[in-house]
Amino acid sequence: MFSVVADDLVEEGQLLWTPRPEYASTSNIVRFQSWLRSRRNVDTTDYASLWRWSVDDSEAFWKAIWDFFEIRHDGTYSRAMSSHEMLGVKWFEGARVNYAEHLLRHEARAASGDVALHHLSENRALTSMSWRTLGKNVRVLATQLRKLGVKPGDRVVSYMPNVAETAIAMMATVAIGAVWSSAAIEFGVNTVVDRFAQIRPRIIFVADGYRFGGKSFTRSAEVRQIIAELASLEHVIWLPYLNANHVIPEFPKLTPWRQLMEHEAVPAEAFSFERVDHDHPVWIVFSSGTTGLPKPIVHSHVGVLLEHLKLMHFHINLGPQSTMFFYSTTGWMMWNILLASLLTGSSAVLYDGNPVYPGPELLWKLAAATHTTSFGASPTFVQMMEKAKLQPQAHYDLSRLESIIVSGAPSTPETFAWLYRCVKRDLWVTSQSGGTEICSGFVGAVPTLPVYAGEIQARMLGMDVHVWNEAGGPVHDEVGELVVTSPFPSMPLSFWDDADGHRYRESYFQHFTVV
Repeated sequence: MFSVVADDLVEEGQLLWTPRPEYASTSNIVRFQSWLRSRRNVDTTDYASLWRWSVDDSEAFWKAIWDFFEIRHDGTYSRAMSSHEMLGVKWFEGARVNYAEHLLRHEARAASGDVALHHLSENRALTSMSWRTLGKNVRVLATQLRKLGVKPGDRVVSYMPNVAETAIAMMATVAIGAVWSSAAIEFGVNTVVDRFAQIRPRIIFVADGYRFGGKSFTRSAEVRQIIAELASLEHVIWLPYLNANHVIPEFPKLTPWRQLMEHEAVPAEAFSFERVDHDHPVWIVFSSGTTGLPKPIVHSHVGVLLEHLKLMHFHINLGPQSTMFFYSTTGWMMWNILLASLLTGSSAVLYDGNPVYPGPELLWKLAAATHTTSFGASPTFVQMMEKAKLQPQAHYDLSRLESIIVSGAPSTPETFAWLYRCVKRDLWVTSQSGGTEICSGFVGAVPTLPVYAGEIQARMLGMDVHVWNEAGGPVHDEVGELVVTSPFPSMPLSFWDDADGHRYRESYFQHFTVV
């Protein structure tokens, strides 16, 4: 159902969309509710009761997530969570998992031509990569990283554009238990060094440059300075992206990307993912650094695996027939979220470049060409579309498009209205709020609920979210502080090199008493 007044003067809170009964009934979240009834004797009549159960009995909820998705693991765990305290809780202690193993889990089920990645940039034409090719490339690179001496816990970093090679490097790093971290290639030297010097990486993946807005930006000088500043580096892996025929620079300990990849394929059955403990880091993501050095936020394999399985299936409603796009650089946690779509068997669409070059229609053409079902961008992007008077529905086949994910800033009723008016009438438009700290969302989308202009649909499952005033009391219909009062798996393990946890507690737990 779609309902917007004729003059498009949409008011906040106005009902804009209600899911068709068949859309809601076939959603992943309804499938999960049916499973809960039959396997756990948990009968939730609607989303509100499901959310309430997920936070009131959080241990049972996260164990249900583990069992519903049949997490591959070694070892056994005695409890899903060691305590219900915000600080110090351990998740599925005793079990060993690997996040990348689950990213590639659908390779075995995919047909030979099934697409895992679509990728486009200002420097490359639109290309697709099959699940089998992605899996082969990850295994080859992971094997070569092991031969370079990379061990579980070693830090591997990237100064690369949003291209398929960066995704392969991330998965290969995580597959062997090393710890990934990424900086966008448009970052300046100091911005990169401020981040990476804190975590002392052994390996860095770099590219020679990037294109944006029709202009080429070489990065050889910046790469040289970054390498000089990072004394811990033992190997530099060089991708000639901007100019494939460019002479390889004489950096110390440099290995060309192609040299690592030109090795015999490693069959899936011959490759061993490094399954790691509950507190083993999967990656380090960084805060913006507006109030000092960027915070090096550490997440665990088990934490992001559980959270992303929940997020991508239940709140973004992806599956093997889906294709997800979100405009992001490699320096934003939304890049991690985009690749998490692979957990569902969905295809992911990567784009590197200016989102409105050579014209404002670029990303809509990309969505049509890749049969995107879930399209993600910021409210600023929507404002650019409106200013350009673009009418995507009039020019592009968006028949496969089911949802729009708006994130990165608050969405106004006008943002919602433009999407319904100019993109598609039957469309699940969702606004999200979360952050780098959890590499996910606190509040966001639910496919079984209606959409109201300028509003976020609901608190996400397992997120015990409330709004408090300065005195720590709950408030409604007024401005307050968003707080989460119960632990969840993708809470940061720690900050890197914050042995006593002082910086971590000071950042998140000093305003209200931790219970």
